[in-house]
Amino acid sequence: MAINAAQAYKNNQVQTATPAKLTLMLYDGIIRFCNLAIAAIDEKDYMKANTNIIKAEKIVTHLRSTLNFKYPVATEFDNVYDYVYIRLVEANIKKDIEIIKEVIEHIKEIRSAWAEIMKQA
Repeated sequence: MAINAAQAYKNNQVQTATPAKLTLMLYDGIIRFCNLAIAAIDEKDYMKANTNIIKAEKIVTHLRSTLNFKYPVATEFDNVYDYVYIRLVEANIKKDIEIIKEVIEHIKEIRSAWAEIMKQA
């Protein structure tokens, strides 16, 4: 019963969020899946690590697909997302925690900037 309530709450959060808030939630998802991948690698559960890195990759791909290139900053975001995606693929191949930590730091920086922009808007 509690699981259904938690899921309903989560669904409601997503359905009522603004596009800016959804973007913030996507950054949080990348960070969460990367942290789960790190824990899985520590536990030598490489299938679980693979699954979580792929989830992070899919979010990055989605973020790239939603960029609006009529704004010059979109190209900069695209370059960062491309780099992060390549690093995630490399981390998945090598099961390299340090690369995943690097990705987390990049995403945290972007997330922080995005949160600041949201406050100002």
